[in-house]
Amino acid sequence: MSDQVCRECHRIISGQTCPICGSSNLSADWSGMVIVIDPERSEIAKKIDVKVADKYALKVR
Repeated sequence: MSDQVCRECHRIISGQTCPICGSSNLSADWSGMVIVIDPERSEIAKKIDVKVADKYALKVR
């Protein structure tokens, strides 16, 4: 199974629902990835409004 992305929070997941926001609105059509390790200190995490460390897609179609 390929990774899918939650259209609500852009988190890259492998299941059927997003564990962060609970959405099942997923897409397999995405590009770009950022890995956030420390969202409290990361300037990029603040820019993309991420509060949980994980992998996120930059663009979701």
